[in-house]
Amino acid sequence: MTMVTPYVAPVLVFGLVVFVHELGHFLAAKAAGVYAPVFSLGWGRRLFGIRRGETDYRVSLIPLGGYVRMASREDEAMAGLEGAGGTLAEAPERPADVPAVLWDPQGLAPFGPKAVPPDRWMESKPVPARVFILMSGVLMNVLLTVLVATGLALAYGVASVPPVVQAVVPGAPAAQAGVLAGDRIVSINGAPVSAWNEVLERVSPMTGGTALAFEVERAGPAGVQRVPIHVVPQVTEAPDPVTGARRPVGRIGIQVRDSVVRRAVGVVEATGAGVSATVEMASNVVGVLGGLLQGSVSPRNLGGPIQIARTSVQAARDGAEMLWSLIAFLSLNIAILNLVPIPVLDGGQLLLVLAEAFKGRALSLRTRDVLARVGVAAVLALILLATFNDLRSLAGL
Repeated sequence: MTMVTPYVAPVLVFGLVVFVHELGHFLAAKAAGVYAPVFSLGWGRRLFGIRRGETDYRVSLIPLGGYVRMASREDEAMAGLEGAGGTLAEAPERPADVPAVLWDPQGLAPFGPKAVPPDRWMESKPVPARVFILMSGVLMNVLLTVLVATGLALAYGVASVPPVVQAVVPGAPAAQAGVLAGDRIVSINGAPVSAWNEVLERVSPMTGGTALAFEVERAGPAGVQRVPIHVVPQVTEAPDPVTGARRPVGRIGIQVRDSVVRRAVGVVEATGAGVSATVEMASNVVGVLGGLLQGSVSPRNLGGPIQIARTSVQAARDGAEMLWSLIAFLSLNIAILNLVPIPVLDGGQLLLVLAEAFKGRALSLRTRDVLARVGVAAVLALILLATFNDLRSLAGL
């Protein structure tokens, strides 16, 4: 994992995450036999690209996301939004919005005069195939996160803060129970402990006055001994590390040594660490989304493309580990956000497919058009809010 020039980092971060997501949709569509004439990074007017087979692989004007154009009954509306150009119906002459370099007199629309065959349309495929196509982008982003997190564990080792007590708060539950500075916590209620985060995971939920059975290693004149100690956590309010909302938590009043230890691991353990890191990140993202819906997380915390670019530049300056960690986190964000049931996102499209399967017939074009417009408005509103937050942050407000 080599270093990246800081100001190239946003291109790598945006490009890789979007490319992987759209590649998932594209490969699934091709496997299912759906016609996919455009694979684009970015939206709007085509800047440059290359046509291979029946697909134009392009980079487009607006560097926000990307898309795969698939033969669908919604093509006319979506093509206008994406800036894809052309029609998938029969077109004896080249449409004005299709570049001459892409036109093939023997090809399928939009790059040729022949209409797309009925069996190549998305709607002609069985429900499981359509669900697979819609979910493949999300699955590819999750896979990217797991692979990157696994690679980081292999390259840099698994990091943790040892559960060694640096100081005990006078009068706190730990001090009253006899915990001393220098003690190393080795188990809680019989479960082994090897890192400080494991101590927090066991202590924080204890808000009911129940005692925890600690076992600590303590150095003394006779050598290192294991000492059992029972501690009843006290309840206090603390900000949630993910959402920032204040909540009751259990605390025992100790401080640990702020020293990160890295342990080299093999492929199997690194893979386990990668999966665990992905699950933890997913939990954090879902927690933030839930906080936004409940009002415990302010919409002012939403960041957009400017913030991502700034974070990417800083991550590249901090080193390859930080940059790839950002890529993993952003990839998982893209996966989860795409599952939000907004019509133009994968989650919304999935709900429409399942609704039609349940009804036994397709939704009317009017209904789908209204839903698409609502979805586009919702996504644009989110983009505008995030961009406004970015600009306010740049201005120091």
